[in-house]
Amino acid sequence: MQEKEEELEYPIRINKYLALKKHSTRRGADLLIAEKKVFINGRLAVLGDKVQKTDEVDVRFRGKQKPYIYIAYNKPKGVVTHSAQNNDVDIKQVVKVKDIFPVGRLDKDSHGLIILTNDGRIIERLLGPSHVHEKEYVVTTKNKLRSNFKNKMEMGVKIEDEMTLPCKVQIVNDHSFKIILTEGKKHQIRRMCVALFQEVLDLKRTRIMNIKLENLKEGAQRNIEGKELQEFLKLLNL
Repeated sequence: MQEKEEELEYPIRINKYLALKKHSTRRGADLLIAEKKVFINGRLAVLGDKVQKTDEVDVRFRGKQKPYIYIAYNKPKGVVTHSAQNNDVDIKQVVKVKDIFPVGRLDKDSHGLIILTNDGRIIERLLGPSHVHEKEYVVTTKNKLRSNFKNKMEMGVKIEDEMTLPCKVQIVNDHSFKIILTEGKKHQIRRMCVALFQEVLDLKRTRIMNIKLENLKEGAQRNIEGKELQEFLKLLNL
């Protein structure tokens, strides 16, 4: 749930203040400050500044604000979304749109829907642990699913020293299931399956909130726009 202004505890760090005011993410706020675009009571803000409730904060963009771009991409296996190394195929090599970046991760051996954008505002609202947004996957396992698999997955699974949140599972057949998560721990589904003695053969993401993969071909991309984009941004409170 988004923090309400009257519940904020002042003084508040300038980057957190700008993030809550929807100017950017905290990381993006640090960049705005470094680029000398943020002022507190007319004074140029510096990293680490704190804002009082009575302060006037001004963000001054120079020139015309670039239009936001939102892209749905059907990532094939083998394409790396973050920290590409050596001969890895980086997602930015195949989605050749300037100044966009992937929101969240989809590991090298997984495939399916990933969103790319130049809108830094959506990162915290989509990925932050305080926000609850659904992501849906189809998973194929090597061995036959046990009879108690659905119940155990839905209740939450202990992976290492932490419990996953409850989720929704639909069994497709003896070796396949659909799962809807509202969190995104690293390799979460694979780790959950291992904890329940299942080995993942294939993992495909088919939906992020209201954005669906549907008939988008592997390796193809499409713009997110119109009513679909309006609903997406509304769900993110933007």
